[in-house]
Amino acid sequence: MLIDAAKALAAEPRLGEIGWDHKDIQLYHLGLGAGRPATDPDELRYTLESKLHVLPSFATVAGAGMAMMGGLAAPGIEINLANVLHGGQSIELHRPIPVKGSATSTARVAALYDKGKAAVVVLRTEVADADGPLWTSDAQIFVRGEGGFGGERGPSVKEELPERAPDRVEERHIREEQALLYRLSGDWNPLHADPEFAKLAGFDRPILHGLCSYGMTLKAVVDTALGGDVSRVRAYRTRFAGIVFPGETLRIRMWQEPGRVLVSVSAVERDDAPVLADTVVEHA
Repeated sequence: MLIDAAKALAAEPRLGEIGWDHKDIQLYHLGLGAGRPATDPDELRYTLESKLHVLPSFATVAGAGMAMMGGLAAPGIEINLANVLHGGQSIELHRPIPVKGSATSTARVAALYDKGKAAVVVLRTEVADADGPLWTSDAQIFVRGEGGFGGERGPSVKEELPERAPDRVEERHIREEQALLYRLSGDWNPLHADPEFAKLAGFDRPILHGLCSYGMTLKAVVDTALGGDVSRVRAYRTRFAGIVFPGETLRIRMWQEPGRVLVSVSAVERDDAPVLADTVVEHA
């Protein structure tokens, strides 16, 4: 058994100092496809330092992020990274993310679920600066072949979409080089850049980062359903349901309800193959 749930959950949290400024935010936004058209005032909020606001999903890369994968080296967890999939992601915002900041990051294994033939590790990161909490981020990591250790199966997070037609449908094209740009924000996995590595993983060509689709989707929701106001976002969660390739197009369907937007994301060119599911943006 390579997962000792009791040991992993009892381990001391990992503390770290992170920092960011406008260049990190602009690079992240550009990696999501911001800046088209380049002179559009709505896009300048993402690309021009004098007008800059911060898309809340920046929390997933702040401080050259991807610290979540480091949590898989926590006491009680010894697994083959080849068996690891990023199953889901959630962020809770305690207040808007500043354009420039330094903060303390506290990371720990918050939960371990036994799915029988697989395990789900929930890696929680809490970030606070001198003024108090900024955000809490949960990464749900699916580990194939590591179930059967006798733990709880965990909660169901399935979101039933309304039977009515969506209130909004947006399409966002993924540029051919977008994964190469997005990876500069901290996810250097060659699966998203190296064709030979992608083939070894079973794909015809490199795939887009799931967290890039995640950020692109939130941007589409903010720009349309939330009137361009990033400060309205309170929480955002999704389940990664499938892949999308650079050069393809995301179809983003939105259903607006009081205090939240339900979202479904698919790949247009592959007959609306699922990309993101159980996706909810909670807002003020």
